[in-house]
Amino acid sequence: MFVRGARAVALSIAALAIAAPAAAQWKPTKPVDLIVHTGPGGGSDILARAMVTMIEKEKLVPVRINVLNKSGGNGAVAAAALVEKKGDGNTIGLITSVWIAGPLTSSEAKVTVHDLKPIAQLLLEPAVFVVRADSPYKTLKDFIEVAKAKPGALKQSGGSVTSRDNIIRLSLQHATGAKWAYVSFQGGGERLAALLGGHVDIMVIEPQEAGEQVRAGKLRVLTQLTEKRLSGWPDVPTLKEAGYDVAMTPQIRAVVAPPEQPADASMYWENTFDRLRKTESWKKYVHDNQLEESFADGATLKKTMVEIEKQLKDAYTQAGIKTVR
Repeated sequence: MFVRGARAVALSIAALAIAAPAAAQWKPTKPVDLIVHTGPGGGSDILARAMVTMIEKEKLVPVRINVLNKSGGNGAVAAAALVEKKGDGNTIGLITSVWIAGPLTSSEAKVTVHDLKPIAQLLLEPAVFVVRADSPYKTLKDFIEVAKAKPGALKQSGGSVTSRDNIIRLSLQHATGAKWAYVSFQGGGERLAALLGGHVDIMVIEPQEAGEQVRAGKLRVLTQLTEKRLSGWPDVPTLKEAGYDVAMTPQIRAVVAPPEQPADASMYWENTFDRLRKTESWKKYVHDNQLEESFADGATLKKTMVEIEKQLKDAYTQAGIKTVR
């Protein structure tokens, strides 16, 4: 009887062990909030809404995902909103390198990406210099030569002074001796409107934001802030090919979560985005918007953010921008 009893107990334990993983598998049971740091029309907003559409189409998540725009403070407002959701499995955030850059120069930023939980890196996002289609500048050299002849007369629209837009401007000015003004706007839509409206002369913009305007004949691409030419603009030179060999910090698009999000929830989201990037919908989106897929898991993303932070510190030092961290 003892043997039979022991065997029964062993079988029960084995059955529980087999059932445990399925029972423990986490998934959202209420609407999920996807927090972005830009307003409507900004790069992160555009990508987030496209992602939500693809996730719904592919039926990857069983609940609705709401995009929440938390603009302000170069990502600081959005980062703070994520921290407020500490431990919540139903909240995630879509970040860019701006979230890494902001706290480096702002002592008012109380949250850094290191306070958040890395989920997955999705993309490396290139950028391009554009002017209006009716602009007299056919090449970046044309623009820079005028900026050298008339210091401060030309204007560039962009984001914060610590953004990629301004860092590349400062690097080019340092390398060429040219001088042009920088007009900072909070949202990507405002930056683009300023260029299209003739209030500024040039801007740095992500391909997904520029594509429609270029196809409509409203913008002209002067050069690409990439290591190699994008397939969508095979005749447009890279910055280095145009004769300007200056440092470029990578712009990542990645997903993070609130601090102390349960491990099973974080794994669910990492797996979800891994599944998303394998879909035809995602592959088409990446191709159509001239993006570069660069998927990495949460552990790798954590290391990447540390490396980008180091590169940004070096770039700020070269540009004469003071860092506080």
